[in-house]
Amino acid sequence: MALLRVFNKQNVAKKVAYLKSNKSFLIFEHSFKSKFPVVYYSSCNSSSHGKVQFLQKKHASQSATPAIKDPLDLSFANPEAAFKSKTTWEVLRAYIVYQLCSSSFLVDNNMKLMKVGKAILGQKMFAQVMKLTFYGHFVAGEDQYKIVPVLKRLHSFGVKPILDYSVEEDISQEEAEKRELEASTSELEQTKEAAAITEDGKYYHSLSFSNVLTLILISGATYGTGITAIKLTALGRPQLLLQLSEVIMRARKFTSEIMGGRGNVIGQNLTQETLEQRLQQAGITDTKKFLEKVTKDAQGVIHLFPWSGLLDVDSNLSDTFRVPCLKEKRMVRLLSQLSKKEEEMFRNMVRRLNTLVRTAKELDVRIMIDAEQTYFQPAISRLTMELMQKYNSEKAIVFNTYQCYLRDTLNEVITDLNQAKRQKFYFGAKLVRGAYIEQERARAAALGYPDPVNPNYEATSEMYHNTLTECLRRIKDLKDQGQPANKIGIMVASHNEDTVRFAIQKMKDIGISPEDKVICFGQLLGMCDYITFPLGQAGYSAYKYIPYGPVNKVLPYLSRRATENKGVLEKISKEKKLLRQEILRRIKSGKLFYTPKGHYTPI
Repeated sequence: MALLRVFNKQNVAKKVAYLKSNKSFLIFEHSFKSKFPVVYYSSCNSSSHGKVQFLQKKHASQSATPAIKDPLDLSFANPEAAFKSKTTWEVLRAYIVYQLCSSSFLVDNNMKLMKVGKAILGQKMFAQVMKLTFYGHFVAGEDQYKIVPVLKRLHSFGVKPILDYSVEEDISQEEAEKRELEASTSELEQTKEAAAITEDGKYYHSLSFSNVLTLILISGATYGTGITAIKLTALGRPQLLLQLSEVIMRARKFTSEIMGGRGNVIGQNLTQETLEQRLQQAGITDTKKFLEKVTKDAQGVIHLFPWSGLLDVDSNLSDTFRVPCLKEKRMVRLLSQLSKKEEEMFRNMVRRLNTLVRTAKELDVRIMIDAEQTYFQPAISRLTMELMQKYNSEKAIVFNTYQCYLRDTLNEVITDLNQAKRQKFYFGAKLVRGAYIEQERARAAALGYPDPVNPNYEATSEMYHNTLTECLRRIKDLKDQGQPANKIGIMVASHNEDTVRFAIQKMKDIGISPEDKVICFGQLLGMCDYITFPLGQAGYSAYKYIPYGPVNKVLPYLSRRATENKGVLEKISKEKKLLRQEILRRIKSGKLFYTPKGHYTPI
């Protein structure tokens, strides 16, 4: 066996070549002398090594077997179909956990109550209680060994994984900033931890570069269906993303002025000559370098800025953003001069991104970039779109996340779809309703800018359905034109069964089948099983978002998720009803000791 450390980029490339030539299993273990995972490779007949082996690629004989499919009940009211992947104990535990999560008091005070529980029971006993309840229900396991049975069982019931190493430390903001700065200044950053302060400024997301690579490597062992979810704020200094977002918003304002208030450039068929004339008429003459960097094609200008330079580790942010100011009649710098340390921090983040996505592409693993707060999101979306342009040349490897509770989501998606079409790359989108509504509204009120969030849940659902409809219409256009439908890939990431039904009906209306592999569905592990599993068992592309990590280090994640999904957790009466029905069905049929055995093949 060859032993490789995952944080060594050259060895990762060797690993890819080894996998392709030897069709090996992946085996992970932690060295006693190092906190970084160590990767071993073992051929298909090497089970005698006694190591944990991840899912093997299907043999030709397996792929020739007709896939088992169940009829789909669009009322999602069949308890047997919903929970056939669970033991009776797991069904009972789910019911107990949902009962507890229905309490607003418990959800609102979950972190305080967990701290009290840990103080009374002690760390070990408290961890066991968590494994029997909340952790056991919502988290797949403590490490890459213990999640394997979960992945295998999901696969056997037609459901695929989105892996997330969900470790967060509950420390002060000052300590988080100190650790993040230390991590970002190293010349050997690939062996250091990248840190970030998450949305409430309190949690430190200790997602190391090696952990992200481990996620990608594990995903690569899931029958070619692996997806990894990452936060960009976990790979670089959040303050830099905030600064870049502010610059992008200011650049949009200048662009709108140049376009006479008619929105963005990409839809205007603006030629470079016309742009130059407008600038000259405004009295701006020092535009030569600016015009040389304008992004354009045969239809005209696409962007006023060379956004692709954001992924260039040799470029400086402070030199990139010079724009024409009509009011001052000159070129102005949008970003104040950054220090050498800050420029190096940004280049480090870009190096991480390029290495991660390049590795994912080699392993045929998709990466979903999580959406974050609106003050980070312009930078995150811009970087993600440039990653798509660079790496989505043959299929959708990189996916952007769009939060439909925002008023401008549909316009953002249309603009990005247009860019993908003009620059001829594959477009990937995960559509969610959103997770930061209270925080967004509070910040808007405090700083005095318009509330970016839709006024109510109904408006958010309308935005979601309109955005999804636009994506599906574009997919239909591709099919009608004889082009590959998978140039656009969409994940419907929703716990709302009405939205899932809407998506399925729209697919039927415009002739998109699950086999087209352009639409998939996703829910969190432990939530809405009555939607996910019937979809997977009926032959639709269905995913579970799979968190994993040590019990005590995942508690902040569980706390945050409980708060973010408070509305969903308080409205789970249907799932609780189905769980009760399944428990009674098993008692009556004498199947209390039922052992789940699936024979489905995920699409």
